Amino acid sequence: MTRALLCLALAGLWSAGPALGPVTPAFREAAAETGLEFRHFTGATGQFYIPEIMGAGVALFDYDNDGDLDVYLVQGTMLDRTKRPAESIFPPGPGFRAGNRLFRNELVPTGKLRFTDVTEAAGVGHEGYGMGVAVGDYDNDGRLDLYVTNFGSNVLYHNNGNGTFADSTREAGVDDPRWSTSAAFLDYDRDGRLDLFVSNYVDFTVKGNKKCQAPTGEPDYCTPAAYRPVPARLFHNEGNGRFTDVTERAGLGAAFGPGLGVVCADFDGDGWTDIYVANDGAANLLWINRRNGTFEEAGLVRGAAYSEDGIPRAGMGVTAADFDNDGDEDILVTNLRREGCTLLRNNGAGVFTDVSSEFGLGPATFLFTGFGAEFFDYDNDGRLDLFICNGAVTILEALRGAPYPFGQRNQLFHNEGGKFREVSALAGELAEVSRGAAFGDIDNDGDIDIVISNNNGPARLLLNEAGRGAHWLEVHLEGVRANRQGIGARVGVFSKGAKPVWRRAHSDGSYCSASPASVHFGLGREAKLEAIEVLWPDGSRERWTDVGPDRRVMLRQGTGKSVQ
Repeated sequence: MTRALLCLALAGLWSAGPALGPVTPAFREAAAETGLEFRHFTGATGQFYIPEIMGAGVALFDYDNDGDLDVYLVQGTMLDRTKRPAESIFPPGPGFRAGNRLFRNELVPTGKLRFTDVTEAAGVGHEGYGMGVAVGDYDNDGRLDLYVTNFGSNVLYHNNGNGTFADSTREAGVDDPRWSTSAAFLDYDRDGRLDLFVSNYVDFTVKGNKKCQAPTGEPDYCTPAAYRPVPARLFHNEGNGRFTDVTERAGLGAAFGPGLGVVCADFDGDGWTDIYVANDGAANLLWINRRNGTFEEAGLVRGAAYSEDGIPRAGMGVTAADFDNDGDEDILVTNLRREGCTLLRNNGAGVFTDVSSEFGLGPATFLFTGFGAEFFDYDNDGRLDLFICNGAVTILEALRGAPYPFGQRNQLFHNEGGKFREVSALAGELAEVSRGAAFGDIDNDGDIDIVISNNNGPARLLLNEAGRGAHWLEVHLEGVRANRQGIGARVGVFSKGAKPVWRRAHSDGSYCSASPASVHFGLGREAKLEAIEVLWPDGSRERWTDVGPDRRVMLRQGTGKSVQ
């Protein structure tokens, strides 16, 4: 970037790509009209406790197996226990109900998109200082369970199958009393059971809160460098409702940083799930699965630890997908303002190159602090686009004097093949303090919608109206020897006259959030679908040819034609 352009960027006047002019939004904000009424509470009292600015996440999942996606939102509370919520700087409004909230989607069977708060009936209204949530069927009973991370003890909710959940944390042995952030369910040893990885951040305590200042000398939130990082944890699923902490045995205690984001995928193409952790202000970690229950940290040697300048960035959120349709999993990490996000392209063997500038993302994200992110095909044209949640963590100069001077607009990028073009106006340009984001077809119309969790603000529901007119396919998996959801499976769509397109079944990524594990494909204007192949997490491979576009299909392991 030239000096002139850099000056414009710093002034907030420059953005990548041509001006859009008048546009018809591709997304419509519909939280209030659908009953998704939730506002995040930070509990801030003027002490600038760092957890206040970091939360919180959201999960999008079908908890009652009725065919539509429900929403779980994570809530904060008071960190200063000597004060009441009404004494906080941003007190909760009328009708506020403490704790996390579960909203049931009434689309099925009513035919109308509407959400009902069923938290108390379901028993999932944990009242803690919430950070994130992971979703997975850890006991393979066909019902999705929840793992909630907190500043403080975490909670595992087992889905009872009758609309209620049971707190199984103690029984399962998966608590962590430290400051946990993003978590992920994965089957790292291919035994058909979902294990659990939990990222931890720093050793902050309320009693040990440090006083930090903005450049002007006024109080501000500290960076994580003010505190020591805390190691992550890996829990092995024993298959009897219990987990064992295998962090040290698996080798994951050998390196750690202030972990905020985690994504699990087979990055080196050997059929075994690896783990990538985005660290805030330290080298990111790439844990390569050694196929014997242990991992080797290889971020530096594989080009995934730093950006192209060799400097650690403030990794917040992370997502992985095959954005260039070449058959391997690439990585995107969101970072702090004046760093830009990091796009890492996979060479096919788990070695990465920073292509942020080449694909137009570095300059375009330079002014923003990114958190939740996901590659997804919002217009169903067959290429993965990108959405990034933004919101500052320290005072923004342009907002100095505002009640909450951290708001930034979110960003939407359209994948043009060799570039990402910013089209943020298509998603609306609310300037809020966004953190988590979950992605899925909430209204069952064949395109991907977004739920956003805002720090000290309302939840947002962005309904997609851009995918109409293009073909699509949504694949749901049912593992038999593999885990029930097929998490970690790779799904390939084969179309006449085109190379296959591969996507991964996963619920992790973004920031402190969880999305449905179903696999969505945009098929473009002319769908010539011939077959679907699934490479299951246990290494088996199957093909189905009786398939068509514009539908949801359930593929059960063992019912397709075996592929060698």
